[in-house]
Amino acid sequence: MIHTYTVTGMTCNGCKTSVEDKLNALKQVVNAKVSLEKSEVTIEMSQHILIESLQKALSNKYTISEKQEANVFASSIIEEDKKSDLQQLFPLFLIFAFIIGASILLNYNPWNTNGFMLDFMGLFYVVFSFFKFLDLKGFPESFKMYDPLAKVIPAYGWLYPFIELALGLLFLMRIQISIALIITLIILGLTTIGVSKTLLSKKTIRCACLGTALKLPMTKATFIENSIMIVMAVIMLLKTYN
Repeated sequence: MIHTYTVTGMTCNGCKTSVEDKLNALKQVVNAKVSLEKSEVTIEMSQHILIESLQKALSNKYTISEKQEANVFASSIIEEDKKSDLQQLFPLFLIFAFIIGASILLNYNPWNTNGFMLDFMGLFYVVFSFFKFLDLKGFPESFKMYDPLAKVIPAYGWLYPFIELALGLLFLMRIQISIALIITLIILGLTTIGVSKTLLSKKTIRCACLGTALKLPMTKATFIENSIMIVMAVIMLLKTYN
């Protein structure tokens, strides 16, 4: 017998693999196949399994439920899937606008270019780390899908939000700027390499730049945001040592 269930809480291919592995481990399951795009799992089973048993097999991050029949609300789900990248990335652009606006206000009278860049980088790190802290358990799984270092050292994914927060505070408080700039070049350089490989391979994965709270697609915007930070860090380092 084959049944299809809805699974919520999946944000990346790592989540897909985890759900499939847990369900396939059940002795009554012949085969479990997950569709990340549809948030569904199709299970072929040798005998009927209670929904409670399926839920117990999964971590608390995921919720499995009977698939609902199509209803008047189905159209809204379809429209969500049809959203363009620009529409999906609107939260990211809005956050950038607020960060840029705040940085300008902090340095416009008199204008201070160095101060603007330091405040921009500081606010960038603090705000982006905030979203990652909303789901510390889910972020590492999404992050390691494209970050080279997180793939090799899983603990790095857990530490990354704390690293971002610390760098943000260093920039805003003007403490150990040179060290913060060098670390920025290293960590964002590595992430940008991973993002570039993902974009070139045309893989469809979620961007973890704002954690898992907002479901953003991996697009060129992710590459651009990292590039802006890297360029600013290079400019600041050149000014520091010249």
